[in-house]
Amino acid sequence: MSFDVTAVRADFPILSRQVNNRPLVYLDSGASAQKPRQVIEAVTRAYEAEYANVHRGLHFLSNLATDNYERVRATIARFLNAPHEDEVIFTSGSTEGINLVSYGWAAPRLQAGDEIVLSVLEHHANIVPWHFLRERQGVVLKWVEPEPDGSLPPEKVLAAVGPKTRLIAVTHMSNVTGTIVDVGAIARGTDVPVLADGSQAAVHMPVDLAALGVDFYCITGHKLYGPSGSGAMWIRRERQAEMRPFLGGGDMIRTVTRDAVDYTDPPLRFEAGTPGIVNQIGLGAALEYLMALGMDNIAVHERALRDYARDRLRSLNWLQVQGDAPDKGAIFSMTMQGAHAHDLSTILDKRGIAVRAGSHCAMPLMEFFGVTASARASFAMYNTTAEVDALVEGLTFCRDLFA
Repeated sequence: MSFDVTAVRADFPILSRQVNNRPLVYLDSGASAQKPRQVIEAVTRAYEAEYANVHRGLHFLSNLATDNYERVRATIARFLNAPHEDEVIFTSGSTEGINLVSYGWAAPRLQAGDEIVLSVLEHHANIVPWHFLRERQGVVLKWVEPEPDGSLPPEKVLAAVGPKTRLIAVTHMSNVTGTIVDVGAIARGTDVPVLADGSQAAVHMPVDLAALGVDFYCITGHKLYGPSGSGAMWIRRERQAEMRPFLGGGDMIRTVTRDAVDYTDPPLRFEAGTPGIVNQIGLGAALEYLMALGMDNIAVHERALRDYARDRLRSLNWLQVQGDAPDKGAIFSMTMQGAHAHDLSTILDKRGIAVRAGSHCAMPLMEFFGVTASARASFAMYNTTAEVDALVEGLTFCRDLFA
């Protein structure tokens, strides 16, 4: 099956609109992707015709909603090639998923002086939960810096592992540079548990958890063309057995008395309270949409976009691109001397081009590159080479304006 970007774009209603009297060029999918009609219709149908609370009723609508909701767990397992469906735990996104591991697995097991290995590429969602353990329990954070081009060789991460290392937490793809990290090589190179942040990687390329060998892997729905407030944390069964519940409430118990609580089995043990039912149903629709297109096909299209954008941006000798690892995703963070990233973003917006400006929730990486902020263009499966040209023309306009 070939990838037809024109047909894909037709599935996204918002891409036909104009911004500031210009055709929308949406290059901020790294922050949050737009939604195809298939997801919008699934969410609408769930609210209009199929809504009820899940797991708790015996009536028709509750059973229907439960079936639709739980079917998504199997969809996520299939999307990630997870060994077991019950290893998929629903979350509101990667941030909740990583906090679940921090509170539920790491906090009860780690002591003062124990180490967590992190890379400087990490999003704050894979930094701040570990700082909590540093502040509260005396856990030591060991930082691994990338190479000057933004790449992160697995052997560099493994070299930081010592006798007190209890966890390696590393991104699968940087949200700032697009660097792809070989988390499978890291997992194969050590007995230390590995948490991989798949928030970006799962959007742009096939993920095979059975082959990667990591212990924890998170995805977030709003980047996967699904609703915000949806996502999942995959946790290997052996690690689930080592965890305590993170949140307490309904659905995660068998019985509650005045004197005791008997928790139910995973994954519900880690899913307290009424969940984001419709959000997860929307995520399921998004993943079915992606699998129908084929993640390999999407990856080929985006690599072509990456190569075209890289060549065009390299021709702008007055533009600085942070991170240029050879095998990276189609994400480009840029600075221009004499112009703040916010200025670039504002001017590009006047031309209908949406990019992100700021630290991208990655302040340690900004510090590594010696910048306080950058403008980021993050490409998705619905973007085209014509939109790359529009970006380059917009950046050239900015340069002329600030010259």
